[in-house]
Amino acid sequence: MATPELYTKGASVWVPDPEEVWVYTQLQKDYRPGDQQLTLLLSDGREVQYPVAPPAALPPLRNPDILEGENDLTALSFLHEPAVLHNLRVRFLHYNSIYTYCGIVLVALNPYEELPIYGEEVIDVYSGQDMADMDPHIFSLAEDAYRTMIRSEKNQSIIISGESGSGKTVSAKFTMRYFAVVGGAAQQTSVEEKVLASNPIMEAIGNAKTIRNDNSSRFGKYIEIGFGSKGDIIGANMRTYLLEKSRVVFQAPKERNYHIFYQLCASRELPEMRALKLSSAENFRYTSQGKDINIPGTDDVMELENTRNALTILGIEHLFQPDQQMELFRILAAVLHLGNVNIQASGRGGDRSYINGDDGFLVVFSKLMGVEGSQMAHWLCHQRLAVGGEMLVKPMSGQQANDARDALAKHIYGQLFTWIVQRLNSALRAQREQPKTFIGVLDIYGFETFDRNSFEQFCINYANEKLQQQFNRHVFQLEQEEYVREELPWNRIEFSDNQPCITLIEGSLGLLDLLDEECRVPKGSDENWARKLYDQHLNNSHNFRKPRMSNSAFIILHFADMVQYECVGFLDKNRDTVFEEPINIMRASQSDLVAELFQQQSAGGSISASSVPNGGVRSGKRAHREHKLTVGFQFRQSLQLLMDTLNSTTPHYVRCIKPNDLKKSFMFDPKRAVQQLRACGVLETVRISAAGYPSRWTYEEFFGRYRVLLRGYSAQDDLRVLCQNTIPALILDPDQYCFGKTKVFFRAGQVAVLEKLRAERLRAAGVLIQSWVRGWMQRRWYQQLRRSTLTLQRYTRGALARRLAWTLRYTRAALIIQKTFRMVMVRQLFISIREATITIQAFARGMQARHAYRVLVAERAAVRLQAWVRCCLTRRWFRRVRAAVVLLQCCVRRKAARRELRRLRAEARSVEKYRELNKGMEVKLMQLQLRADQQVRNEHVKASGEEGSRRQDDDFGVFIHVVLYICGFNYVGCACTVYVLESRQQSQAQAGAAVQAELEEERRRYQGLLREFTRLEQRYDNLRDMSMLPTAEVGICCCRREKKWGTVCVPCSADVRTEVALSLDPGMAARLLFLCVRQADFSRDHTRARGLCVAVVTAFKTTLKVNILYTSWHYGGGGEEVLPLQVELREQIRMLGDVCIQAYQQLLSISESRLHPIIVPAILESETIPGLSGAVVKLVGSRKRAGSDPRPAGSTEAASMAAVLKELGALHSALERQGLPLTLMEQIFRQLAHLLAASTLNSLLLRKDMCCCNRGLQIRYNVSLLEEWLRSRGVWSGGAAASLEPLIQAAQLLQMSKKTEADGQAIVQTCNAMSSQQIVKILTQYTPDAVIYGHPPQLLLDVRRVFPVTFPYLPPLPVSAEQLDIPESLKISFLRRV
Repeated sequence: MATPELYTKGASVWVPDPEEVWVYTQLQKDYRPGDQQLTLLLSDGREVQYPVAPPAALPPLRNPDILEGENDLTALSFLHEPAVLHNLRVRFLHYNSIYTYCGIVLVALNPYEELPIYGEEVIDVYSGQDMADMDPHIFSLAEDAYRTMIRSEKNQSIIISGESGSGKTVSAKFTMRYFAVVGGAAQQTSVEEKVLASNPIMEAIGNAKTIRNDNSSRFGKYIEIGFGSKGDIIGANMRTYLLEKSRVVFQAPKERNYHIFYQLCASRELPEMRALKLSSAENFRYTSQGKDINIPGTDDVMELENTRNALTILGIEHLFQPDQQMELFRILAAVLHLGNVNIQASGRGGDRSYINGDDGFLVVFSKLMGVEGSQMAHWLCHQRLAVGGEMLVKPMSGQQANDARDALAKHIYGQLFTWIVQRLNSALRAQREQPKTFIGVLDIYGFETFDRNSFEQFCINYANEKLQQQFNRHVFQLEQEEYVREELPWNRIEFSDNQPCITLIEGSLGLLDLLDEECRVPKGSDENWARKLYDQHLNNSHNFRKPRMSNSAFIILHFADMVQYECVGFLDKNRDTVFEEPINIMRASQSDLVAELFQQQSAGGSISASSVPNGGVRSGKRAHREHKLTVGFQFRQSLQLLMDTLNSTTPHYVRCIKPNDLKKSFMFDPKRAVQQLRACGVLETVRISAAGYPSRWTYEEFFGRYRVLLRGYSAQDDLRVLCQNTIPALILDPDQYCFGKTKVFFRAGQVAVLEKLRAERLRAAGVLIQSWVRGWMQRRWYQQLRRSTLTLQRYTRGALARRLAWTLRYTRAALIIQKTFRMVMVRQLFISIREATITIQAFARGMQARHAYRVLVAERAAVRLQAWVRCCLTRRWFRRVRAAVVLLQCCVRRKAARRELRRLRAEARSVEKYRELNKGMEVKLMQLQLRADQQVRNEHVKASGEEGSRRQDDDFGVFIHVVLYICGFNYVGCACTVYVLESRQQSQAQAGAAVQAELEEERRRYQGLLREFTRLEQRYDNLRDMSMLPTAEVGICCCRREKKWGTVCVPCSADVRTEVALSLDPGMAARLLFLCVRQADFSRDHTRARGLCVAVVTAFKTTLKVNILYTSWHYGGGGEEVLPLQVELREQIRMLGDVCIQAYQQLLSISESRLHPIIVPAILESETIPGLSGAVVKLVGSRKRAGSDPRPAGSTEAASMAAVLKELGALHSALERQGLPLTLMEQIFRQLAHLLAASTLNSLLLRKDMCCCNRGLQIRYNVSLLEEWLRSRGVWSGGAAASLEPLIQAAQLLQMSKKTEADGQAIVQTCNAMSSQQIVKILTQYTPDAVIYGHPPQLLLDVRRVFPVTFPYLPPLPVSAEQLDIPESLKISFLRRV
């Protein structure tokens, strides 16, 4: 409970609310001890009076804003129900985060929407990371279990529970997928594929649609995934619990039977399914009772195909052959037909029943099951009784016969379910070795309460009582171990133990014992059992009650809620019997599978621990009655076995929460959420944590956060001693804190006290700083005002003086202007008179001169007009003739072009043409490469002729326009000609770009297919269990001809050691292979030449399986033919090229495996800038979770940028020694730069503690070191810059201002290489109030993206045997000069 001193004016507290469960309000005045009421201000502005009696009744306080959306609920300062509910709501609605830690429990809310957070790139990010370093995720919990198993060699368990529809099955599926990826990728086997394939099979036969969930698991399962000594998956085993067999014959409204029945009915039109005689699911009684046979968004035909594919995958050991699959489907179809068998009543009062012999459904059922129809019809309506030592056959009434039919259907389905589980375990069983350790995944039903609860809910809630007891004790144990490890004095923490409820159920004369006893009574009934319960437990147990209005029901007070159970049907479901006569008919079936199903269990036998029993078989012999095992007894045994298994492992808990009952995405119903939190034990975890010291800080973290409260410290002081000397002055009650070896512990609410003191200290410091700043600003304002006043006075006096001088000058100027104006007026009058006289004289003389000129011009113009007219007529005739000739030429050329166009279209539609165009991918690559080279060589030619061509085209275009203008025609052909001339330059540029793009796409596709082929070939070799790899005695070397390749690799055969190969000169292998091929060609031995190349390829591939090759490439891509051979080696050359690509890919794979463990610690976590590490410490930045295993010492301390640059430098030096071309090294380091950027950015997006300004500065500094290294090695310009750009922009985004709209525009312009989802994710992690809208399909970068490699051309060097120093160890002295 928080101290009363925290209840001051403005504090936020939680009060109950009927709709929202809890709402927060603000105190309007301080609380003083003795006050009976608190004045609270609601969010809508209303003031209310909240009554408080003792201080213990004070409303719970709200946590500080800095703890808003905390990853771990136990890290909250105030641990109570409203704080937990509010934190889950904020993370779910504001952050769209469905996972939250609660100590050792992972709380998962069902989003009812597909989220892009389960891809392989997310698995890569969480692999190898500590839980406290990453955002909460199901992969993080799975990684913690996997690493704990590897480190401690102890078995682990992941317990997943929750209500129906809360996402348990999906969580278990993703957990198994994580183990399959992490534990199966190294071995390339099919075990992990089998483990994943078991999911669709079990969902088909064990899941069904309910009111709450479209894919509800109607059974519990525990899957043990076995791991070998190297941490790889080698096998698995599955145990199932309490299959709901009653669903086979009855479904509630809006519910369905098991999925497999609807899948078969939907696929009835398939050829192989027609023999089953199925129709629509609406026509069968067992599938139509719910009146809803379809699930929106689900294709039953496709689901059946997935189920059959899974059966095929698991059929490697000949357990699910196609004929057995059809046998399985026939049995399932027979169950549907059995439900439609018409049983008619007869006799007096309906005490007899019969089935018509020609009943179509009985005939189909008998045919599918391979039994005699008449016998089955007889024994479905009769039973055999033993009376006085004699066997009598008694007819059954119609209702009894229907019950017997339904019991037989349930028994058949239960036996089939058990058989499938056994076959799955046989297929998943380890073949090579026994598992060293295992991780168990328990997907079990959660606590259930309905309007009418029966035997199934009783068993489910009994199992949850046992699991809750185990959970409480484990949490209590972890809490106490933490105190012992820190050497703290501690008292025993009291927690609610549900042992009385468990004793009531399973103890001596408990509910299960009385139920089994009543089942053994010949005429036992549900009413008699209820009376026994009242007599035995009504006044003796606090957890047992009797309803007021019922004598056939009872109430149990479970740990989660009070549940009322109806006694009707308990005995029948506990017996779960079926008559022996129909079972004997099944044992005599002609179908091997049907006979096998019913031979597994005898009439009174028990069942294996791998599944829930189907009960006894009712027989006419009394000897068998006493040995039958009831369902309750067998379920108690299997549950005890499960608890023993869980107690022997280290458990990890996942609690799935259903946020609403409407199945709407990201909708949070607080009433339903808090009900499930109480039922699943999350609040109990919080209560246990709050009872001790829930807030735990390392001394470094405490100093970094609260050093403003410390006085008189220096950098040399011991932090532990400093905290021990300072905290008593801050918290007066010594019981509220405790000092451990490495941490300081606080009671609930004390962190809020420290936060309040820190806020007050910072506020006081802020007020002091503000006072000094305001004083300085006022003094500065006064000085500026004084200077301004003096300046204004000076300017005013100057203005007055200037105004007086201007007046004097104006008066004097007025007199001068008057004198001058009078003079000007008189002068202008004189000048105007003189000008008028001169003008009159000029006009008169000009008139006479113009008259004489016009006469002369008229005579000369007549002569010139005659000459021009004659010339114009002649020129017009000539132009028309020339235009007609040009038009004729255009028409002829257009006709020829159309004829050529039709021919090309016919060829394009020809199949043979397509085959010729697509003949061989390597031919197309060579053609595209030649076109690109030709394009480069023609660039300078086009540049020199570009100016002349443009001028010629322009002149010709002007000439065409003149001809069209003179002739007056607008011919389409001429216009097309002009258009072609104008767009010729643009088309050539576009053609060159298209050729390059096509070449890049073809190369990417080809290398992807080659990589897939290599993976499949490696997998095939592993499955053959080859004891030794084949050896080759010929050195690896290859030579490319026909204008394409010249590739050289260092000798690496099995007979040549790596030291010898490394001692050879770069290029020696190419020269040797060249000489060998040339000698074979000179001898005209074509077989030896081809065999030499094949041996080279074989040895190369063999060495690739052992280790990476030390290679040196000299490539050719153009020029004349290097080697004019007589033998055709095109196919061998292609194989050699493929091997080179494989070597390149393996080199990248090894480099990435060495870099991957140190990328995130070096670039993201290392602090290489001195003095920046302690600048800002977030409140919960690096606090480790309770129960989380710390990383091994020294695992990442050595990981820094120096280690990354050292690895890159070693790789660069090795490549330089082998003489690799610069362009190829640029491609290698481009790929590695993408790996560095993608891994770092993915981890940054999933780590909230890293999204701060200082971390962005550290990342940018680390990336700058990498940029400097790439520039110094000359590999910066090959695409590495573009690969690092997203990470650089992310670092800049962390450092940018994020307050105004201008800042948002700057972010958009700067972060153009990042997706909008990535930007919003970082801003959300940085700013708590951000909201994500929508879920784009891609958040993380693809770490496994591989860029296609292109090999440059280098001219080969002259080769001769005399010039080479060939080692004797190669044994190729037979070479001679050719």
